[in-house]
Amino acid sequence: MDSEKTVLDFCNAIRARDVDQLVAFFSGDAVYHNMPVAPVTGPEAIGKVLSGYLASASDAEFEIVAIASRGNVVLTERIDRFTIGGKRIVLPVMGTFEIGDDGRIRAWRDYFDMNQFTSQMA
Repeated sequence: MDSEKTVLDFCNAIRARDVDQLVAFFSGDAVYHNMPVAPVTGPEAIGKVLSGYLASASDAEFEIVAIASRGNVVLTERIDRFTIGGKRIVLPVMGTFEIGDDGRIRAWRDYFDMNQFTSQMA
């Protein structure tokens, strides 16, 4: 249950769009892989990616539709919402999180259709 709590806390923290707060959820060797793009490793690199998304967003939300876990692996079905440049982006996402022994996220993989994102940005 602690692994699920970590993921739920992280997903709820997205609303604040505070990259330093979000980066604190990750272990030192964490990997973030948005499947349509190359993975990044380490909190600093993850922070840069998150900054890229969140700096241009006037709001952000990860709505958890369903969550399941076994041990340190947590699966999330989400609806990610952002407002970017006045455009409302609504993106169905399947996310996998692996939580380390330190209680921090050591891997985060998101699966989504990049065309859904880009078509809403057009």
